[in-house]
Amino acid sequence: MTTSPDPAPAAPRYNMKYVWSISLAAALGGLMFGYDWIVIGGTKPFYERYFQLDTSWEEGWAMASALLGCLIGAVLSGMLSDHFGRKRLLIAAAFVFVVSALGTALVGEFGAFNAWRIAGGVAIGLASNLSPMYIAEVAPAAVRGRLVAANQLLIVIGILLAQVVNYGIDQIARDIDRRMLAESPAAEAGWDPARVAGELAWQIEKREERPRFIADFIRLAAERKEKLDHRGAVAIVAEIFKNKKNIPVNADDPDTKQVLEVVGRGMVPLNVAGGWRWMFGVTALPACLFFVLMFFVPESPRWLVKNGRSDEARSVLARIGGREFAESETAGIEETLVGEIEKVNFRDLLEPKLLWIVSVGAVFAILQQWCGMNVIFYYAADLFAAAGYTVSAALFNIVCIGAVNLTFTIVALGCVDRFGRRVLMLIGFAALAVLHLLIGGGYVVGFTGLFVLVLMLVAIGVYGLSLAPVTWVVLSEIFPNRIRGAAMSISVFSLWSACFILTFTFPLLKEAIGPGCTFWIYGAICVAGVAFTARCLPETKGKSLEQIEKELVD
Repeated sequence: MTTSPDPAPAAPRYNMKYVWSISLAAALGGLMFGYDWIVIGGTKPFYERYFQLDTSWEEGWAMASALLGCLIGAVLSGMLSDHFGRKRLLIAAAFVFVVSALGTALVGEFGAFNAWRIAGGVAIGLASNLSPMYIAEVAPAAVRGRLVAANQLLIVIGILLAQVVNYGIDQIARDIDRRMLAESPAAEAGWDPARVAGELAWQIEKREERPRFIADFIRLAAERKEKLDHRGAVAIVAEIFKNKKNIPVNADDPDTKQVLEVVGRGMVPLNVAGGWRWMFGVTALPACLFFVLMFFVPESPRWLVKNGRSDEARSVLARIGGREFAESETAGIEETLVGEIEKVNFRDLLEPKLLWIVSVGAVFAILQQWCGMNVIFYYAADLFAAAGYTVSAALFNIVCIGAVNLTFTIVALGCVDRFGRRVLMLIGFAALAVLHLLIGGGYVVGFTGLFVLVLMLVAIGVYGLSLAPVTWVVLSEIFPNRIRGAAMSISVFSLWSACFILTFTFPLLKEAIGPGCTFWIYGAICVAGVAFTARCLPETKGKSLEQIEKELVD
């Protein structure tokens, strides 16, 4: 008589409503990451005028100072997350987001501006590390890629939200300026030539040419018999650049005309006076929501087991997948943490196999930044100005970039667990290499305007589908349980270091070799990314974190 084999254990029935709710609450850290990180891109044309920044170094430091804070936050997250847990540090990050947003909105000096941006960067560094790590540690393997990618979706929503808010505040401020002009009489002597020249000089990309332009404008305005108005300003600009093929100053579009009318009468455009402050200050609203919701999520079960609190971990896991799932998962976690409970072994990072895994994570973090896409997010206003767009049109184009980024990130949610991480990364690097070649060529030969806009939108779509979300998924998966906090910290530190270098050097490169050659450099880095991905990235689709650890380490 034969006996039938024992039936296979039933697959756990996950409480997906609960899993999604706690994952999305943690992913609000991603939303704040995206919002606070990108909000400065729309404020740049205005705070630069407010603080009178007139060097490439000042421009780069204003944009990159928050990234220095990101480095600090990444280091702190590695040092503190294994000791205090993921939840408490995410609460702390949310609080810093609120305070730094209000602080940046109220500053009066450039030094204080950068200090508060650094503080906000600390929160970004914490959230960028801890949110995907937390989600990976609570998510069942079958949907982990989708849930971690949801963190990237919230990052992208935060980016788009900041871009929409910036555009909306810009339009409101311009409407108020129009009403102010309608209600105040024009100056009998006409516009102030010095103020008009100073405003127009901001459009000249090469800073060393601005003083000469201002001097020439004032001289020609003084030689005119008529009082200075818009028609006169356009004529003077044409006279100054009469022997040049490409005129770097556009005094004739409606937005510039309105701004010149404001400054010519001795007033300050509202965006420069205070609109940029509102763009930063609104960041506090979603930060408050993040702060409140984080009190209602449980601590990471893997962190609980690592710190000798297995009973609490079973309680969290039981709510996710039932009692049998909780027992099985807890046993699997404990197996990978033998000898490591309540202990953080940073020396383990020097073991050859672990050092290789950590190095792979750090290189992918660097490549995600040096592929150059964040230049488009940070310096879009400048890039579109170089392509012939006005400030208002540039801000609208930035919203289009955010919308495309969001659309393709949503598509990525369905692709990351279907096609795998490796394929999407290879496609992303290869496509961006080609697109950067074309974008750079457009700037070099003068095919700008719509040509550059379309290519940038395509590049953003490729990035949102591949490198942007998949890098975070890979980083949240490949590190063993016992070193995940420290290893993730190293990778995020590498990412923000690369982002700081990218952001700080772009104005210098643009001024030295032009935007075209700069994009060609980013394209060459993408080619290197294809080679590195093909050689070093393992496929992690559909595997538990413990299974991935055994395959990579054992």
